[in-house]
Amino acid sequence: MLMVLIGSIFGSIYWFTVPLIKDNVFSLELHANRQVLNIVYDLANRMYASTETYVDTTLKSHEQRLGSILNVTENFIETTLDKGRKQGIPEEQIWATIFSELRQFNFGNNDYLWIADYNAQLISHPSDRFHQRDMSDFSDPTGTRIIPDIIQSVKGQGEGFYKYKWSRLDSTDVIDKYSYVRNYPEWNFVIGAGVYIEDIEQEVEAQKQQAILEINKALENVTIAQNGYLFVFDAAGNMLFHPNPNIHGINFKRLLNPVTQNPIYLDLIQAADSGEELYYKWDRPDDQGQYIYEKLSLVRHLSGFDWYISSSVYLDDLKASSVQLSQRIMAMGLLGLIAAIGAAFLFAEWLTTPIKKLSLTAYKISRGNLSAKTGINRNDEIGSLAESFDLMVDRLKDNIDTLNVRVKSRTRELSESNVQLLQAVDSLEKTQTELKIVERRQRMILDALPAQIAYFDSQLNIVFANEKYREVFHQSEGDIQGKALVDVLGQEMYQTICPYIDQAKKGEHPVYEYRLQYQGKEIITRRTLIPFLDDKNEVNGFLTLSIDITHEREAERRMAEASKMKAVGQMSGGLAHDFNNLLSIILGNLMQLQNHYSMDGGQLAYLTPAIRATRRGADMTKRLLAFARKQPLQPSSVKPETLIGELIDLLVAPLPENIRLHTQIHSNVPNVYVDAAQLEDTLVNLVLNSADAMPNGGELRLLVTSIQADSTCILKATFDETVEPGTYVMISVLDEGTGFSEEALSKAYEPFFTTKSVGAGSGLGLSMVYGFVKQSKGYLRIQNRHDNSLGARVDLLLPITTDHTDHKVITESVDNTLTHSSDTNLVLLVEDNADLRKLVRQQLMDSDYSVIEAGNGDEALAMLTGLEQLAGVVSDVVMPGEADGYQVASAVNVCHPQAFIILMTGYTESEPPVDFNISLLHKPFDPQALRRVLPNRMNKNNNGVVYERI
Repeated sequence: MLMVLIGSIFGSIYWFTVPLIKDNVFSLELHANRQVLNIVYDLANRMYASTETYVDTTLKSHEQRLGSILNVTENFIETTLDKGRKQGIPEEQIWATIFSELRQFNFGNNDYLWIADYNAQLISHPSDRFHQRDMSDFSDPTGTRIIPDIIQSVKGQGEGFYKYKWSRLDSTDVIDKYSYVRNYPEWNFVIGAGVYIEDIEQEVEAQKQQAILEINKALENVTIAQNGYLFVFDAAGNMLFHPNPNIHGINFKRLLNPVTQNPIYLDLIQAADSGEELYYKWDRPDDQGQYIYEKLSLVRHLSGFDWYISSSVYLDDLKASSVQLSQRIMAMGLLGLIAAIGAAFLFAEWLTTPIKKLSLTAYKISRGNLSAKTGINRNDEIGSLAESFDLMVDRLKDNIDTLNVRVKSRTRELSESNVQLLQAVDSLEKTQTELKIVERRQRMILDALPAQIAYFDSQLNIVFANEKYREVFHQSEGDIQGKALVDVLGQEMYQTICPYIDQAKKGEHPVYEYRLQYQGKEIITRRTLIPFLDDKNEVNGFLTLSIDITHEREAERRMAEASKMKAVGQMSGGLAHDFNNLLSIILGNLMQLQNHYSMDGGQLAYLTPAIRATRRGADMTKRLLAFARKQPLQPSSVKPETLIGELIDLLVAPLPENIRLHTQIHSNVPNVYVDAAQLEDTLVNLVLNSADAMPNGGELRLLVTSIQADSTCILKATFDETVEPGTYVMISVLDEGTGFSEEALSKAYEPFFTTKSVGAGSGLGLSMVYGFVKQSKGYLRIQNRHDNSLGARVDLLLPITTDHTDHKVITESVDNTLTHSSDTNLVLLVEDNADLRKLVRQQLMDSDYSVIEAGNGDEALAMLTGLEQLAGVVSDVVMPGEADGYQVASAVNVCHPQAFIILMTGYTESEPPVDFNISLLHKPFDPQALRRVLPNRMNKNNNGVVYERI
């Protein structure tokens, strides 16, 4: 009975405690399995979210980039058209240049621009297969007409993104493509810029493969229980990760569940996210091929990647700890039972009371109170039994504590696994950091562009601004971000551009110009507002692109001014030519009247002023010719120091006593290649003009310096034209007078403009200076002084003498030493003006010559064929018909080499294009001038040309 009682006690302890311990240990292991799976699932889900964000970012980046490329292309076309038209380039040539440049433009992965007109002809495409090809009947493999359909959609629906099939430049395979296309009705064509969807998918696939590698790396060292593990597969049965290399990377659709005989991957998919483990049988690593070992798998479905993440653990591993503990308890119980039986036989009489205590203690222990004690303290067998019982309970408690230690150790292992997962998260963060580096690189590119670029949201707050934009508006990168647009621009500029912002809010692309102060000077900017549309086609931001066009506008202004002066010069030259003919007739007849008819003093009182007025008119035409750059020049190498030194005495005499003339000539100033007489006239004219502007006297200075065209003072100066690079001599006249008014500065070069009183000046002084300087290939600048002094400053920039300069010097002579050896006195007179021809005929006849007349060069050439002897020819230079005076002179030189040649001209643009002896007689002239160049009175220069002026 006692033995039954003892056996019952130990049996109660076993059956009450061991199952409870087994269940708790099994639940802990199973819970650890679930926790590891959930951690891995959360990590994979975060990787998917990062991948999806990367996909969205990639698509939006390509869309924004394609739209920006079209905007830049549009600005390029407008700028090239505007520049070409202003330069007078034919329209077809401008468009050919534009299309040629755009064919060479590429971006991204060899992506490009294409342009098609409304007839579906590709007028610009980098591939020779499609360039200038009619695409109206060109279809993709499904029979869809690509270009006509896109053009129709863009014209009807407006600009946007279109998907179609096309081949790469280096391939004939047709793949999907994504293009942003915009319609330009003002040019009758559309422009598209695209990217191949295959490139976008490759970027996304690379990101997904990176996620798989991160998962594999994270799962390599993760274990569950003793032999459990995690594996990942997709809905197609592809094993993306498995620690067993025989299964990793294969398709395991054919592997069956020995329990259900269904494909194991279908049972796993069905159990996904059910909250229940899938029970099945499988082999063990140490016993492969024997599918008899029970396993449990918990499956989670990652819908983003369409992956299934599963934990797999053997039931034997889960039960191993509890079985081991129960075995130990069983061994201890058996020992205790044996001890109890022995004690029962020896000390039966002492069992009743202690057994009751033991029974009570066992009952407490069965209720989970492991701290309960028998309370028996005896030196006999019962005491020993109680002590043994208490010891057994203590050991049981120690075993439970040991189990707790093992649980903590397992938890520590799980924590280490969690650290590995965190490392995988860190790797993901590194990938995000690389994306930020790409963003910084794009910002660097925008900062390097020579344009002001900024983006602000629909609330008109700055989101981004490149370095040039921040520099213009004196903002730092940290300050400008998030700042209100009005605070950056200022109230005045903001109010000015508000109407353009309203246009952009409607989806328009307004382009306007704005002047602002930058680095102490005014600049002109062309600004473009580009609205940014969201997925709902609503404006949620604006891109502003500003380009500095100050130099372009200045070039336009100078070109317009030069064109105006050229037109005025051509008109003045024509008037001077015709006026010279009239003056020649008037002066010649007046001189004939004076020389051939005797007159009393009263008649001469009328005649002499007329002759003087005619000569004054001749002087005015000379000045007009100087302005028109058609006066005959005699350029030579002139040393400025010598010329100005000889001119000082002439300049000082007419100056008032209260004006001091000072000269300053730098050393080593090179010689200039100009007409010395014209340079003297120019300097006298400028000095006298300055003296007239100094009623209160003062200092008048002449400065002569050598200067390089690329030096700072020249680059910043505003001459009448852009100065070509090279070495020049600058002659400056500075006075302390009243200076130039704004009107005088803008009209100073125009003929007959003067600020003097009526009769005090002809208004041709500065015009003559301007014409002389331009005809000498120099530059002119007039301005008011900026050196803290009153008065004006005039600068002449003249070319220096070089090794390539023609140094021929044409001199004038009043004595003619040439003799005429012809036996005839017949002279051919060629002049288209009948009155002037009649006058010259009379003057020749007065010199004992016989005269034959021709009304133009063509008539004179026809007459030469019938003339056997000819003493000479007197011919006008510019005449109607095909032949001019030089051609007549050349024909006479060939037919009658001994004949003298005299050419009459109102103006010449260059030296006579002849290599034989001629005399140039400038209109108007008197009979004495004609007689001086007739035979026996001619003096030729080194070039065989004699100039005669009155």
